[in-house]
Amino acid sequence: MFGRLIPSAYRPVLANRVFRRLILGFAVSYLGDGMSFVAVAWLAIELAPQAATGLWVGGAVAAYTLPGVVGALVFGRRLRRVPAGRLLLADNTVRAVFLGAVPLAWLAGLLTPPLYVVLLAVSSLLHAWGSAGKYTLLAELLPDEQRLAANTLVSSLNFAATIAGPAIAGVLVTYVSSAFVLGLDALTYLFLAVVIARTRLPESGEVSAVDQAAARGGLALLRSHPELLGLLTLTWFFNLLYGPVEVALPLHVTNDLHAPGTLLGLYWMLFGIGALLGGLAAGALRQLPLWPVTVGIVIGWGLSLLPFGFDVPTAVTVVCFALGGAIYGPFVALSVTLMQAKSPPQHLAAMLAARSAALLTASPLGTAIGGPLTAALGPRATLGGSGLATVAVGAVACLLLVTRRRNQ
Repeated sequence: MFGRLIPSAYRPVLANRVFRRLILGFAVSYLGDGMSFVAVAWLAIELAPQAATGLWVGGAVAAYTLPGVVGALVFGRRLRRVPAGRLLLADNTVRAVFLGAVPLAWLAGLLTPPLYVVLLAVSSLLHAWGSAGKYTLLAELLPDEQRLAANTLVSSLNFAATIAGPAIAGVLVTYVSSAFVLGLDALTYLFLAVVIARTRLPESGEVSAVDQAAARGGLALLRSHPELLGLLTLTWFFNLLYGPVEVALPLHVTNDLHAPGTLLGLYWMLFGIGALLGGLAAGALRQLPLWPVTVGIVIGWGLSLLPFGFDVPTAVTVVCFALGGAIYGPFVALSVTLMQAKSPPQHLAAMLAARSAALLTASPLGTAIGGPLTAALGPRATLGGSGLATVAVGAVACLLLVTRRRNQ
């Protein structure tokens, strides 16, 4: 009876016993990631001196993601031939150990802002490789015709965790401790590591987070296709301008609104609900022109941030952030579909490799810039400024799109 409610595309994927075990581990781990949306920044606020809060929050949020880029490049030669399952296991073990050290150091009274940033940075060092291992493992586990369904299930779980995780963390950081929340996050990574270690995985081939040779060739190909190079540029700036939001939003809650962590959890929970619904609706958007819709998402997300720059009621910004999530959700699927539609079939793999290599830096760099921006301008101005800059990027893209079509 229950099986009939599951769409036919997902039934053979869920019938795979190994996939079911892995997706359970992914679901638990994603829940921990959802909680860290709130906890990483909130603990930095609690630890940092008031005069430098913005810098330390930016440093902590960046440390949770940016070192993964360094790890992808530094360990390339050593890890490229490691089986996918081992990459995933190594990443989750490192995450569990160093995130787990955060509450232990906090309980011992030893946790300082520099130590906190170092622990976060080391915990994320292999995360790009873990992500590569995860999607490579799914590709090795399932036949071609089942991979899209599997990837959709995994990404939907990630959005779902963005709903539940911040809501749980918002309560815990208010009434228990943000360090305790990061300890729970560490346990979720440990759970996934145990699932991987106890699961008999398919034999794995060579894995690379970013195929450097393909990326170099793909960049050359992109330069010969101005439309695709423009799409990559638009996506890079879109991701870059999203980064400061992760830094400025928690400081907006504490400094501007003087509100508890539950409000920050509410913001991210509603964003996740909107993103999940928007992502699931992406299939309906396929009937619309891909370029106008993609550019419209950029402008719409920027507009949803503009109210943060003004002294408006909190309820207005909460609603706008939820609507922004619904607008933001389909962007990745639509931009990838647009590249797939416009790329020459024989060069698609190389162009996608180039896309991954370029975008690996955008959001972490934006997060790193968000700290100094928030310290200099304040949270409210940083959020509004991010929205205004995003609208400007979308407007330029719109102008170029109209000009190009007139010249055709």
